[in-house]
Amino acid sequence: MDLTERRLSGETIFEGNIIKVGLDQAQLPNGKIVSREVVYHPGGVAVLALDEDETVTLVRQFRYPVGQVILELPAGKIDPGEDTLLAAKRELSEETGVEAGDWTYLGYALASPGFCDEALHMYLARDLRRVECHPDVDEFLEVTALPFQELVRMVMAGSIIDAKTVAMTLKVKTLLGM
Repeated sequence: MDLTERRLSGETIFEGNIIKVGLDQAQLPNGKIVSREVVYHPGGVAVLALDEDETVTLVRQFRYPVGQVILELPAGKIDPGEDTLLAAKRELSEETGVEAGDWTYLGYALASPGFCDEALHMYLARDLRRVECHPDVDEFLEVTALPFQELVRMVMAGSIIDAKTVAMTLKVKTLLGM
């Protein structure tokens, strides 16, 4: 069965610093024409930095769209043409003051494919060393650390609600057999 929807036309209805919003006309597999609102995003990276004591570096920051402070893994937007590993290294260093000697690519996940094309590339960082933290001028965050098993417990209890943090925590738990 062909499930493909075919884009017939589209227009940009908003273009900001990070996202672009399009309004498209698409044809469904049954021939019906529908409107599709699409958020175009350059993509992002997220890092689970795990030290030799099995402690994870996280950040707390206020997330305006949901109106609350969220505990999450460090992450950020990929700049146009930027390699995902270089973006991950940049974001980890900027947000947490941590650099890593060992990087493992964990694949990518689609943030919310029902309306957004954002792909989030995930990395496990190990062999950590501390450097100076230098967040962007519009970033206000608090760096914190938790034992990995405590992070897993919080994910399973539902007190960690950030999707990338949930997915990456469970991925690393499975990968490392922790």
